[in-house]
Amino acid sequence: MELLVLGPGCTKCQKLAEATAQAARELGLECQLSKITDLNQILTLRVMLTPALVVDGAVKVTGRVPSLEELKQILRAARPQPSAA
Repeated sequence: MELLVLGPGCTKCQKLAEATAQAARELGLECQLSKITDLNQILTLRVMLTPALVVDGAVKVTGRVPSLEELKQILRAARPQPSAA
């Protein structure tokens, strides 16, 4: 799972990154968390409000820091489902 935290590096952006990492840890998810601070890259993803969270290419949160429980719900919903063999 690829997680991107978008923002200029402000306090809210840092809080979102920390909370997202904690939520992923608590759920036992394997993921790669990256912080994107470049405005051109952020605009390429069509994000106008930061902080923002992108999960596997889909923008899930913009302009706020969700609660830890809400982040867990977002990550659970985006978690790849095991294939039935």
